[in-house]
Amino acid sequence: MQNPNEDTEWNDILRKKGIIPEKTPEPEISEETLVAMMDKKIKEMSGKKDLEDMNLEELDELEDEEDERILMEYRNQRLAEMKALQERSKYGEVKEITAPEYVKEVNEAGEGVWVVLHLYKQGIMLCNVINNFISQLATKFPTTKFIKSISTTCIPNYPDANLPTIFIYHEGQMKAQLVGPMSFRGTNMKIEELEFILGRTGAVPTEIKSDPRPKVKDVMMAKLGHNQDSDSDSD
Repeated sequence: MQNPNEDTEWNDILRKKGIIPEKTPEPEISEETLVAMMDKKIKEMSGKKDLEDMNLEELDELEDEEDERILMEYRNQRLAEMKALQERSKYGEVKEITAPEYVKEVNEAGEGVWVVLHLYKQGIMLCNVINNFISQLATKFPTTKFIKSISTTCIPNYPDANLPTIFIYHEGQMKAQLVGPMSFRGTNMKIEELEFILGRTGAVPTEIKSDPRPKVKDVMMAKLGHNQDSDSDSD
């Protein structure tokens, strides 16, 4: 015989027609009852007394065990983070590529990989400056893939007027491009400025959050103050 308390479509029909009584509701469990049940289960699993039944020595021992557990969890978490960072820190230098290597080194770099590609040409001063800078940044940020290529070797007939050029990719998709001298602030650019520019795109995890180059207004104010000091000295 079918159980009248079962949740079936047929039983629902019979209840609506009054052939069988409505299902007996299950007793509700209060929050206090649920907490008590959980405490009881934890105590059974751990073999511990209730807190109010413990003496000071037992409470100190429990605290030591809890501290040790927290420290162990933190240690395991840090080990996992360090291992993940070590696995991603596999670059650390600038690699020179040619056109046939472009797809493999850039578009197929891998999941989560940022790629900084510098297109340059020998004899252009700012290209030399940037090549020097990215060599240092590659060492500082080994999780980012820094590569370079002679412009016309990588892209035939690439205009010298567009140099230097930096293309930034993430997981094979272009995210930013810096084209021409104006993008790099000229030969007076400092490495901190390039790090800041790359950091804004997400390519490097830099701690430089504000532009290290002084604003034009600040430079003018500094010069004005210097001139005023010079005038005072001459008086």
